[in-house]
Amino acid sequence: MDEDEWLQRYGLHPDTGQLDEVRRLLREQTDAERRAQGRGDTALMKLCCVQLFTAAAPDDILLIWQAKTASMDADASIEIHLLCGGGLTATKDHLAADRSAPARAALRRLLACEEAGDFEDFSVARQTAAYSSYYA
Repeated sequence: MDEDEWLQRYGLHPDTGQLDEVRRLLREQTDAERRAQGRGDTALMKLCCVQLFTAAAPDDILLIWQAKTASMDADASIEIHLLCGGGLTATKDHLAADRSAPARAALRRLLACEEAGDFEDFSVARQTAAYSSYYA
């Protein structure tokens, strides 16, 4: 399934019952991309991350991080902002409470990006509106 078909099927705001399917596809594409850059569909991966961003479930933060760090292409395609569907502060707090290596790495990157000014005008509402416009 390509990005357009996936967007048509689930939209940017999938129902709660559809989120497991979004997670499954993201894991599948992430695994393919980790095996070899270009095997996963990074545009489809980004769309799945946007869908999870709009759902704002803290448990999806590391899933999005895994997708982002699957390859150089994925890292460029999946913005760091997509980790923060529940807000920047809540995301930092969630990552700080998780002592796993991926959580520590994600938090380091997030803090570095924040320090560099990447989150200066960030808001979940503004980011969601930008994705809605992008995928319209």
